[in-house]
Amino acid sequence: MADRPISDYQFERFLDEDKLMGARCVGCGALFVPPRAICTKCHRSEMEWVETTGEGHLVAFTCIAIGPPAMIEEGYDRNNPYCSGAVELTEGPRVVARIEGVDTLHPETIKIGMPVKVMFLQQGAGESRKTVLGFTPVDKN
Repeated sequence: MADRPISDYQFERFLDEDKLMGARCVGCGALFVPPRAICTKCHRSEMEWVETTGEGHLVAFTCIAIGPPAMIEEGYDRNNPYCSGAVELTEGPRVVARIEGVDTLHPETIKIGMPVKVMFLQQGAGESRKTVLGFTPVDKN
């Protein structure tokens, strides 16, 4: 991993490998997900890749019924909204991603603070296929 530069492109490549990676500042230890090439806390540029646990809790969300073309192509619309949310990872950073496995027609059932875990969603087909970051509620059973 040390041979990969800190970049959004490499972050997406890690998603393709089912890994949620962040960039940690060697100087002050701040962790960023998605990664940053320069630390916003101490302004140093010595960053290293760190794999997260992929676990956290939901801190904010919205259910979207009229989305961008890519989401409409996936079948989301007024009758089938999707959920986007902010997740605070166990390691501290917050990341925005799709929230799967929730009832978007009844958003009152989606709870702030609920534990979630990472999932790697496949979008598109063929050469245009890509992996998108998502989270799903942790089954408490």
